[in-house]
Amino acid sequence: MALVAIAAGGTAGHVNPALALAEELRSRGEDVLFFGQSTKLEGRLVPEAGFELVPLTMRGFDRSRPWTAVSAAAKLMKARKAVKGVIAERRPAVAVGFGAYVEVPLLTECDHAGIPTLIHEQNSVVGLANRMMAKRAREVCISFPQAEAGFEGSLGPETRLVFTGNPVRRSVIEGDGARAREKRGIPTEAEVLVCFGGSLGAASINEALVHLKETLLSVEGLHVIHATGADGFDATSEALALSEAEAARWHLSAYVDDMGDVLAASNLALCRSGASSVAELAAVALPSILVPYPFATADHQRTNASWLADAGCARIVDDDDLEAERFREELLSLLADGPERERMRERARSLGSAGAAEHLAREVLSFAR
Repeated sequence: MALVAIAAGGTAGHVNPALALAEELRSRGEDVLFFGQSTKLEGRLVPEAGFELVPLTMRGFDRSRPWTAVSAAAKLMKARKAVKGVIAERRPAVAVGFGAYVEVPLLTECDHAGIPTLIHEQNSVVGLANRMMAKRAREVCISFPQAEAGFEGSLGPETRLVFTGNPVRRSVIEGDGARAREKRGIPTEAEVLVCFGGSLGAASINEALVHLKETLLSVEGLHVIHATGADGFDATSEALALSEAEAARWHLSAYVDDMGDVLAASNLALCRSGASSVAELAAVALPSILVPYPFATADHQRTNASWLADAGCARIVDDDDLEAERFREELLSLLADGPERERMRERARSLGSAGAAEHLAREVLSFAR
């Protein structure tokens, strides 16, 4: 049994792919030890998944406030000391970082101790922490082919770059659509449109759906599963003003806590194009209309979306066009065209994204042996 150390934190986009890898490693009989911040998302998700978390206290450097560099450096040195003690005692066979700043102390100390390190980049645009750590890594694993250009000049002389895809948790890949439909009272034969904006929601998607309420409810038998995000729930609920009969077909909530089941139950998705959302859509081969967040760093959500669109399994709509007639027409067209959606599913299956966790696990264990 090999012990694999993993550092991931801050957002679901970092934590969930790390958990997908951890679940795959556990299924192979390997042991996993996480490093992260107990006050961040990993502090809840990692223990819930049954993995041990070594708590670290980190603080990023805000380039707009140069004085924060002092406190960030102090926190980093303290975290490195804590990591050094743990790896001396537990001696992991290999360490993997998932791009958050919390990976820096783990990968640095493991490299100093002669323990091989890998990094995984979830986005099409490379994050700062991964660019920093790439020279130390034995291998850099990427989720999108476009990310390769972002590592130019950052790799070590012997660092390998491998396209593995973005790991998706088993709860998503093995989702039960019938269970999601039964939970919401959706008939087996009904068409389902799932709408969400990522972990924080998307105000523009919520507003567009409010305007499309009558149009969508006029589609015979269509059910809408609509996750607003916590901040948008009250305003969206008030604006929709669903009657009891409408609410039986428009399933409104702040979050979807059974996303794997819901994706399996759905015929079409309307959502943002964060790395995790794109990976999940590809893994379950769900056709989608993607609305990139227009203020994402280096417009990386558009690049993420293009990976699916170029493969023919998604359509891209600009955020500014959600109120346009052509968006309404495209949405209704896809809802009515089952054969085209099936063609989109087949194209998505050809991407092989459902095997990303297995691929990444093989890469990791090749260094652990």
